[in-house]
Amino acid sequence: MLYYLFRFLDQHFDLPGAGVFQYISFRATMAAVLSLVICLIFGKSLIAMLRRRQVGESIRDLGLAGQLEKKGTPTMGGLIMIAGILIPTLLFARLQSIYIIVLVVTVVWLGIIGFLDDYIKVFKKNKEGLAGKFKVVGQVGLGLFVGLMLYFNSHVVVRQYLSPEHEPVDYVTPTYVDVKSPVTTIPFMKNNEFDYSALNLGLGEASTAAVYVLLVIFIITAVSNGANITDGIDGLAAGTSAIIALTLAILAYVSGNAIFADYLNIMYIPNSGELVIFCAAFVGACIGFLWYNSFPAQVFMGDTGSLVLGGSLAVMAISLRKELLIPILCGIFLVENLSVIIQVYYFKYTKKKYGEGRRIFKMSPLHHHYQKLGYHEAKIVTRFWIVGILLAIVTLATLKLR
Repeated sequence: MLYYLFRFLDQHFDLPGAGVFQYISFRATMAAVLSLVICLIFGKSLIAMLRRRQVGESIRDLGLAGQLEKKGTPTMGGLIMIAGILIPTLLFARLQSIYIIVLVVTVVWLGIIGFLDDYIKVFKKNKEGLAGKFKVVGQVGLGLFVGLMLYFNSHVVVRQYLSPEHEPVDYVTPTYVDVKSPVTTIPFMKNNEFDYSALNLGLGEASTAAVYVLLVIFIITAVSNGANITDGIDGLAAGTSAIIALTLAILAYVSGNAIFADYLNIMYIPNSGELVIFCAAFVGACIGFLWYNSFPAQVFMGDTGSLVLGGSLAVMAISLRKELLIPILCGIFLVENLSVIIQVYYFKYTKKKYGEGRRIFKMSPLHHHYQKLGYHEAKIVTRFWIVGILLAIVTLATLKLR
C-alpha cells in the first residue's frame, strides 16, 4: 500500500524521497526490518498471552533428552511469523502482482489449516489435531488454486528473444517478446529450459495444464509436510526456512532483473522481482521468531507456522520456475520426509517378513535419530543449518555451472 501512496505523491506532488519506493532493494530492506521488529515486539506480547491462556504444548514421551522439560511451552507461535510476513508484504509490495496475490493467499490458506490443527490439539485436547484427510484436502485445494493461477493468468510470462544473438536489453527497440509458456529451469544443464508441453503425450494444452497442476499440488503438499516434520527441535524449521528463503530472494532478484538475467544467461521472468519483498519479509519473520524459538524455546510455531513456511517456499520456487531445484534447496525437508517414509515402510516390510518390525534409524524424523545417538539439540540444529547453507550455495551455483 505504501508503494502506491508514495508513487502517487512522487507523480503528483514531486515529494522529495518518494521515488525511492520504486526500488525493489529499498522496499525489500524495509520489509525485512519491519518484519523483524513486528516479530520481536508482537512475539513477546503473544507469548505472554498464550501463557495466560495456558496454550501449552502437550508432549508425548519419546525418551528424548530434555523432552519433558518442554511440556507447557506455548504453541501456535506461527501467528507471530504470519504477522511478520503479511504486514510488510501488504505495505511494501505491489499488490496487483499475481505472484504477491498467490503468496498472500498461500499464507492465509495454510495459516488457517495449521491454526485449526493447533486449536483442536490445544483447546479440544485432541492430540491428533485436524484429521489428516482434511489437511490433505486443504493442501490439494491450495495446490489447485496456485497451479491454475500460475498456468492461466495472462501476467505470468517469460521473455523470449526474437533472435539467437539478441540485442542488449536496454535497446530502444527491444528484440524480445513476453509470452505465456509452461517452461521451467533444469539445473546444471547447458540448454536449461524444459517445456511441460513435452509431457502432454500429444493430447493438447488441457493435458499440459493437468500435468502442471498435479505437479504443483505434489510439490506444495510435499514441501509443507516436510517443513512440518522438520519442526521437531528448537529453531530447526525456522532457521532452515530462513536460509532457503534468502536463497530464493537472490534467485528472484536476478530472475526479475533484465540486466542480471541477460548477463547470467538465465530465464527472465517479468515482474517476478516483487517476490524479493515477500522473501525479505519471510526471512525477517523467521529470524525474529528464532529470537524466541532458539534453544531453549520460549514458544513453538505449531502447524500454524510450519505449514505456512513450507507451502510459501514451495510456491516461491514454482513462481520462479525453479521447482526442479527444490530437492537440492529444500534438501533438509526432503531428507526429513524420506527418513519417516523409509522407517515406516521398512518396519512394515520386516514385520511382514520376519514377524517383528525392524528399524533403520533409531527414531524418525532424522533429527530424532541424532538425539537418540546422544547429540545435544543445539548441535543438531547448528549442523543442519550448515548443511542447509551448503545446499543453498550449490543451488546458487546452478546459475553458472552448466
